[in-house]
Amino acid sequence: MLETSARLLKLLSLLQVRRDWTGPDLAARLGVDVRTVRRDVDKLRTLGYPVNAAPGVSGGYQLGAGAELPPLLLDDDEAVAVAVGLRTAANGTVAGIEETSVRALAKLEQVLPSRLRRRVNALGQHTVALTPTVARVDSGTLTAIAGACRDRRRLRFPYAGRDGGTRRHVEPLGLAHTGRRWYLVAWDVDKEDWRTFRVDRIEGEPAPGARFPPREPPAEDLASYVSRQLSVAPYQHRARLVMHAPYDVVAARTSMTSVHLERIDDGRTRLTVGTPSLEEVVLWIAMIGVDFEVEGPEELREHLRSHAARLLRAAGDRPG
Repeated sequence: MLETSARLLKLLSLLQVRRDWTGPDLAARLGVDVRTVRRDVDKLRTLGYPVNAAPGVSGGYQLGAGAELPPLLLDDDEAVAVAVGLRTAANGTVAGIEETSVRALAKLEQVLPSRLRRRVNALGQHTVALTPTVARVDSGTLTAIAGACRDRRRLRFPYAGRDGGTRRHVEPLGLAHTGRRWYLVAWDVDKEDWRTFRVDRIEGEPAPGARFPPREPPAEDLASYVSRQLSVAPYQHRARLVMHAPYDVVAARTSMTSVHLERIDDGRTRLTVGTPSLEEVVLWIAMIGVDFEVEGPEELREHLRSHAARLLRAAGDRPG
């Protein structure tokens, strides 16, 4: 009986981890035959868990939506990670989920073993949260956008852009989060081009529209695409540099929203940055603390020479 109960818990855990399972896959993971899997699924159903089954060769099992959430089966590290995530959400950039996060955290802490509760409480007692200074987004807006991305439904929404208020009609692709702001990447139906929208500038909850067929995305890596759109595209000038340091080193000294990085090889990284003035970016590049060479433009080289001569004179040296 104890062995059967443990197997049922493991089966429930597997159904929670992945959406679709075939009978043979579950049997292999549980170390039983397919007939035993079918009997265990029937036992879960008698306990109130809605396990759906599709017949045939391509059929399988999936945990359906029910009136109540099934108990979450978490190992120690997963439980601590969820608790940390809920604490972060209570003080994060998404408005409207703070109270819900606190309630969920309180329920989780009630069922945590004492050894884990001490770890989570220590984190809470010795951590302070600084109030975000950036605009926060509404959780309903995020879920509406995410659902439209999933279902491939067009969206309409008023948007307060840099050029004033407009009404946008888009085919949403995905959301990106920089840690400070949320961005939506979408095909602008009226402008017939890809656009990146700050979610906090979307006024009200977007209205869903008709479904649309899949469109070729603007890039394979959505995060890299958003980084380029934020750090390079809006600016008049563009500086291109080869940094003589590994990608991870340069990434640790810069920000995805201020520069766009590309790995060249193990020891070199291409850095592209947009700027309203090439002269302003000279000292900022030098402060990264990495040797580099300029790919362009030539005007940037002239600013480097001018600043280098001025600094040498200040240090009492004669420029070469």
